[in-house]
Amino acid sequence: MKYHLSLITLVFTFLSFSQHLKIPTDTMVVTNHNTTIKGVSMSYKATTGMQPVWDTNGKPIATLYYTYYERNNVKDRANRPLIISFNGGPGSASVWMHIAYTGPKVLKIDDEGYPVQPYGVRSNPNSILDVADIVFVNPVNTGYSRMIEDKDGKLPERKTFFGINADIKYLADWINTFVTRKERWESPKYIIGESYGGTRVMGLANELQVNQWMYLNGVILVSPADYKQYNTSQPVYSSLNLPYYTAAAWYQKMLPPALQQKDLLDILPESENYAINTLMPALAKGGFISDSEKKDVARKMAYYSGLSEKSILQNNLDVPTSFFWKELLRDETGQTIGRLDSRYLGIDKTESGDIPDFNPELTSWMHSFTPAINYYIREHLNFKTDVKYQVFGDVHPWDRRNDNTREALRQAMAQNPYLKVLIQSGYYDGATTYFGAKYTMWQVDPSGKMKDRFTFKGYRSGHMMYLRNEDLISANDDLRMFINASLSKGKSAKYIKKTAD
Repeated sequence: MKYHLSLITLVFTFLSFSQHLKIPTDTMVVTNHNTTIKGVSMSYKATTGMQPVWDTNGKPIATLYYTYYERNNVKDRANRPLIISFNGGPGSASVWMHIAYTGPKVLKIDDEGYPVQPYGVRSNPNSILDVADIVFVNPVNTGYSRMIEDKDGKLPERKTFFGINADIKYLADWINTFVTRKERWESPKYIIGESYGGTRVMGLANELQVNQWMYLNGVILVSPADYKQYNTSQPVYSSLNLPYYTAAAWYQKMLPPALQQKDLLDILPESENYAINTLMPALAKGGFISDSEKKDVARKMAYYSGLSEKSILQNNLDVPTSFFWKELLRDETGQTIGRLDSRYLGIDKTESGDIPDFNPELTSWMHSFTPAINYYIREHLNFKTDVKYQVFGDVHPWDRRNDNTREALRQAMAQNPYLKVLIQSGYYDGATTYFGAKYTMWQVDPSGKMKDRFTFKGYRSGHMMYLRNEDLISANDDLRMFINASLSKGKSAKYIKKTAD
């Protein structure tokens, strides 16, 4: 008897380990829910599942995990906006905006965005589901999205997915399939991207028009990452960080009394003006700047940043953000401040050094997001699998060459009179700074003829401004206003001849 039990155990163990853990290629689960948004009760349908990516021969090479929310009892779906949502990384799942910003559920956190236990989700009374349907898309190797082996067990080449232009191309194909399957070609369409997702959607705007013949009403950039700024060794771009330094130092009460006693929005224009008109030209002079001018600039930078003149001079006026996160509170409390949200504080092993040991805001967010999304997908959306949900996935090396996404957005706007752009940024974001986002906005269209189609909104929070409840409310309201302002409302898509001034 003992022998037979051992044999059964051995066979069961062999069968268990011989199973290949994989995700379905093409499947979906539908659930129905009720909620209240802006005081109005409504029902909605959630469709979550996998949709394939095909190669040129029509064979599946990957499958993407998505969640699609549709408000029920909508009589005119053709006029109802569709929002296609991405996060960034690259390599980040579409979890952040899904369960903390625009979706019908938000994770349980306090009013300033800090984690609380027990982890989970609650209804989002500020979701934009009242005015638009939303699909959250997870690129390859994020969420449950994965590459698919061919008949010989080989995975497709990584370069098919992991690069600025490859990412844009296959996602545009996937969007075309999704819109066709869900019968949404008539609907006004918007794409929203956070962080690297900003680069992604700038490129997608033109790719969808040129190769999918899909024209958008709006592009929304949330804390956008612009690699035209980051992938350069030119120190003049570091001048764009100064207004962020001012904001972070103001929040941490490290500015001189003359500035600290004022409201944040009263001092930022002053810092912005100095950054563009004085600091940027000074940095452009490099090592040939005069000693007197260098000292004058360092003195003013200290005034606007909360750093010492000495530390600024030691960095030749080109102060790295990583040094700022370590230095600002070094002599005050010995704590570091967060990269993505400088309201957060961290504790390093030593107070010396130039770079913090870790990002305190990110570890805080992982506290609440990871358990919440895993619980929500299984228990609320009823999508169950043993495949791991990748909050951050392996997408490297990432090909950053030939980044023409700024120009792609300009071309899309020029060729589509309907297309408008909204930028949303948090003042305390030190990774993709709000002033860097403004600079990107200014550079998209050098002609200035489309500047009235750009809108910028700033918030008293960080990279994920929506984690702060006050900004969750205002940011969603800003989305509603933008969607309403960018609908055609019966107007033709055409340019009108302007009279000379």
